[in-house]
Parts: sequence; structure tokens; C-alpha cells
Amino acid sequence: MASSTVTSAQPERPPRPNLAFRRLRGKRSPAEFAAAVRRAAREIGERVSCDARYVGRVEAGEIRCPNYAYERVFLHMFPGRTLTDLGFAPRSSVRGRQARTTGEWRGAGEPYDRHDTRDVRDTHDPYEKHDNTEESDVLRRAFMTSGATMAAASLAPLGLALDAAAAGRPTRRAGAGQAGALEEAVRRIRLLDDRHGADGLYRRAAAPLRTAYALLDAGASRQATADRLYTGAGELAISVGWLAHDSGRFDDARSHYAEALATSRMNGDAGLEAHAFCNMAFLARDAGRPREAVRAAQAAQRAARPLGSDRLMSLLALREAGGWAGLADRVGCEQALIRAQTFFARGSSDADPEWMSFYGEAELEGLEAQCWSTLGDWPRAARHARRAADLQDPHFTRNLALYSAELADDLARGGRPDEAADAGMRVLDLLGEVQSSRIHTMLAGTARVLLPHRRTPTVSAFLDRHGALPRPA
Repeated sequence: MASSTVTSAQPERPPRPNLAFRRLRGKRSPAEFAAAVRRAAREIGERVSCDARYVGRVEAGEIRCPNYAYERVFLHMFPGRTLTDLGFAPRSSVRGRQARTTGEWRGAGEPYDRHDTRDVRDTHDPYEKHDNTEESDVLRRAFMTSGATMAAASLAPLGLALDAAAAGRPTRRAGAGQAGALEEAVRRIRLLDDRHGADGLYRRAAAPLRTAYALLDAGASRQATADRLYTGAGELAISVGWLAHDSGRFDDARSHYAEALATSRMNGDAGLEAHAFCNMAFLARDAGRPREAVRAAQAAQRAARPLGSDRLMSLLALREAGGWAGLADRVGCEQALIRAQTFFARGSSDADPEWMSFYGEAELEGLEAQCWSTLGDWPRAARHARRAADLQDPHFTRNLALYSAELADDLARGGRPDEAADAGMRVLDLLGEVQSSRIHTMLAGTARVLLPHRRTPTVSAFLDRHGALPRPA
């Protein structure tokens, strides 16, 4: 950003290192400790995106008090201790105003409050002044709250709509609290998509994206905050683009991905550029432009190479493999798959981007299954799809449904109708929790392939149940 965008601020309160938390980490590396935090979260049904960077920020004293989800996880990991014992400050002391009761800002009946009730001061900049509490409240509402309850037959509102008050007042320079709220909005969209699919989320996610770019236009109080805003806005554009992509709105998705790519170029953010090209490659494959998919994936790899993340390079090689499969180039596809597997085998590292939390062995198997399916090798595709479904963490409901739908289709096209119907039934069982046009489209294709086998009892039961589904809007 130009110097006119950023104003200097005098240090108000240097962060105090959290030595108690550092002692609890012991001899584990930050990445190993972050993995232990994520495991502990799964044990109690929480979802946190803990990585080495978060652990470092806690130990440096930048996070004086964790959000409610992290609080529950830490207290589960260290029973008998309080937050103060873990080196954190009382929650009321970091809010900058009299503590509110829980119900005042969570949003009545918000079913996802245990994952997203994050105080924006958790990500405060220790050198930034927080004297505009009214604007902080407005922006917190713009990104983090919901006042609606979940309807019986639909997903709960995303709760990130642009507040009318924010729309009616000039936007002041953004601070670290707003950057933190933007980053949390991205995490929340990813969490809801992992669990429920894109169809119920896309339109509600457009408002926070407009807010994000309004914050960029207003400028930031410090250069570090400006960089976070650019990265956050770009990642949010990619997340909204993915929601459009997964719900079949390819033109909208292309526009959002291009916006993210432009944002990455303006800020010189190679990680964001690689992410944008990664999703553009995926979209091009799904839209029937396989050569563009190959070129976008290769551009992503050029951007990602200096970042040092083998897992990212593995995913990008899979994106390239999908393009080669669409071009019916088996050799090119196999070579890219080998590269993907080689990079994956090197393991995870601190350099892995936070957004790649979905990418594990199950996703590797699922994407390889899609390549073999595109090449028409149904038995091989079915083997990988079955392994993907078996490996998938059940918390990622959408992906579990996706891999099972891939398996059902591969089995049906490979001449195994009974097994295909069984796999299709498992997908139908998950559709009460997942709204994804992609999965509905795959299941409809499987049903068409199975029609000639309708006299088979298992196939008949699947077709009857599938035919009774409400048609997607």
C-alpha cells in the first residue's frame, strides 16, 4: 500500500509473552502442539483452525484471551486449570468495555455459536488504539453475528450480513480488530461449507465480501493491518467464489476468483495468488475447459514453489492432473498424480496454508478417483473413491457425501449396480445435513445410469427414494 494509506500509531501496550503457555507446550514444536490442539478439539466436538502461527501468537502475548471455542479446548487439554493458569487475561479485561452477557451478542438461537463467538480483541494489535467502540461494534455485527434462528428445512443464516448502520456511515480506517473479524469470517464460511455445502450459504456471503472491500478502500492504520486486510479480503473472495462454484454458479465463481487474483497481485501475496489459481484450475475443469485447468494449475505451482509447502504443491499437482484427465491425456495425468503423491508423502509443515485444513489423505484419494473416472477407468476410480470415503473425518460432512457420491457413480458405470445403490443410499442419508448442487447433480447422473437395473430390489429402493427428493431451487 502507498504511504498515504497507512498512518503511524504510538505503541500503547507492548505484548507480554505468555510464559505459562510456553511451558505447557514443553518440547513439542509449535506445529506439533497445534496438531494436539486440533485433536483435542475433535474429542469434544469442537472445530478450531489451530496452526503454528496461532501458537506463536499466543506465546508472544498477542492473544491475551482465546475465543470461546479455544477456551473449551484448552481447558479440556489441561483439566483443573483456569484460563489464568494458562497465562491468559480475564475476558472482561480485553474487551475494552463492560463485559456483555453471552446472549447479547451471540444472536438468539444461533446454532453455530460454539464455533464463531470470537471476540475481535483476540486478534488485537498490541500497538493499536481501540477508542472507537461504536465502530468496533458495527463491524463486529457486520462480520460475526446473526439474529435469526434456523428454519426447520433449511440451513441457518450465515449471519455475516452487512449491518445497515455500517452501510450508512463513512468507513474509518480499519484496525487489527476489523482484520481479525474478517479472518474469522473466512474461517466460519469454510466451516459451514465443510458441514453443510454451499447452496444455503452463497447469497448470504456476498454482504461481508462487500464490507471487506469497503475496508480496503478506507485504508488501514498500520501497514501490517493493511496486509492482513488484503489477504483476508482475497481469501474471502475465494471462499465466496467456491460457494458459487459448488452451487453451480460458474460465472459468479469465475468473477470472484479473478477478484482474488487481482487482490493478490496488488499486494504481492504469492500465497493468495497460488490459492486463487488453484481454485481457477478446479473451476476450469468443472466448466469443461481442461486446457485452461492445466495452465491455471501450472501458474499456481509457479507462485507456490517459493512458499515451501509440499502439501500445497501436492494439491496443485492434483489440479493439474484433473486437467490432463479432461484432455484424455493419460500419461500427463499419471505424471501429475505421481508428483502429487511424492509431495504428499513428504508430510505437513509450518508452511502449509491455513485454508488447506481439508487436504488430507481422503482428499488426495478423492481427487485421484475423479481423475480415473474422467479417464473412464471405473474400477480404479471406485477403489480410490471408496478409500476416500473410508478415510474421511465425519465432521467434514460435505466431503463424506461427495466421496460417497463419487463412489456410487463409479460403481454404477463400472457395472456394479447393487453396490452403487448402497453407496447412493449413504449419500441420501447425508443430504439432510448437506446442500450441494454438485452432489445432487452427481446423484442424478448415477440414478440415470441405474435405471436399466430398476428391477433389482436395492436399485429400486434407491431410485424410489431419490425420486422423492425435493428438486433443488
